[in-house]
Amino acid sequence: MMLMIDKSQLPEYIGKALNSDHWLKISQERINQFAEITEDRQFIHINPERAANTAFGGTVAHGMLTLSLLPYFYEQAGIQLRDVQMQINYGFDKIRFLAPVKVNNEISASFTLLEFNSPKPAQIKLKFKLIVTIKGKQTPALIGEWLALIIE
Repeated sequence: MMLMIDKSQLPEYIGKALNSDHWLKISQERINQFAEITEDRQFIHINPERAANTAFGGTVAHGMLTLSLLPYFYEQAGIQLRDVQMQINYGFDKIRFLAPVKVNNEISASFTLLEFNSPKPAQIKLKFKLIVTIKGKQTPALIGEWLALIIE
């Protein structure tokens, strides 16, 4: 559940990991749907027989599919400020795909507030360290730095 806080509480959350307690299974159907929507039909994603003969040993999710699920996980574990007009995706400072998400793996995410500032009046920019983990694996699927812009 998203954490509702007041703007004055932001300093309390710097360096504190907010973890989604929900694991999402990445099915072949989800991977196929993403391939169709994005026109990215590379065989390692949609052809289980051919992908079985690669180093992955089977199909893997698109890195961009994993990345696109961040808003879902943020709804589970992110920060929402009270009494603001909106919070929008402002982009990324860094994204690294470290391990493949194989078909039927389960993933989850954590968000750690690194910093915040006010680039303009009535705006707050948040910077999060993010980690998408694969259940049962040590190496994360991806790490990065995600920016959110709050309009007061």
